[in-house]
Amino acid sequence: MTLRVLVADDHAMFRSGLRAVLDTQPDLECVAEASDGRTAVNEVRRLRPDVAILDIRMPRLDGLHATEAILADPGNTTKVLLLTTYDHDAYVHRALRAGASGFLLKSLPPEELIAAVRVAARGDALIDPSVTRRLMARLADSVAPPPAPADLDHLTAREREVLLLLAQAHSNAEIAARLGIGDETVKTHVSRILTKLDLRDRVHAVAYAHLHGLVKQAPASPDTTGRHERRGPGPGA
Repeated sequence: MTLRVLVADDHAMFRSGLRAVLDTQPDLECVAEASDGRTAVNEVRRLRPDVAILDIRMPRLDGLHATEAILADPGNTTKVLLLTTYDHDAYVHRALRAGASGFLLKSLPPEELIAAVRVAARGDALIDPSVTRRLMARLADSVAPPPAPADLDHLTAREREVLLLLAQAHSNAEIAARLGIGDETVKTHVSRILTKLDLRDRVHAVAYAHLHGLVKQAPASPDTTGRHERRGPGPGA
């Protein structure tokens, strides 16, 4: 199966380079380019690509507003990845709220960007872990969390553990290693969490957990894997 991708950026050389990277992969096809956010929205509605890669800073309509417009379309099936040169917390926060499937820096190595496209296409979501942890720590310290919603009562103890680890930007493989369970079991827990809390995807779950103060209420799980913090998104993020 070939994944169809749209690329939107106001710099022609960057678009061309990104298209060249995507076209090296037998399972990826760049079906359109756009130089501004309004054109990107229109092209997504016309072509329905599997993934749209949008720069945050674009003329006519920036990437964040374009993301909101794309995802607000009732017939939309396209996943959105946001790229930026600027590691600004406000951008990440808005991306989370808009429902983007990823927030990535343009300095990301090509192979990791390719992996991110595949991750987004299959319905998962990812944000650079260092960006997520810093943003959420600041958010938790600066915003008074609302009371935990009653929906949390529907989660099992294990599902709460998984939700907390999601909020700490751990991948499925890392969660499985920490809890001593299989990857497929983690996927099942994540699916049940999203259903029970009426959440859109993993990014929405991360925002939910932090905005409701769940991370401040519980200590981080001990790292039993002996691994160091990852510096960029991986296929299981």
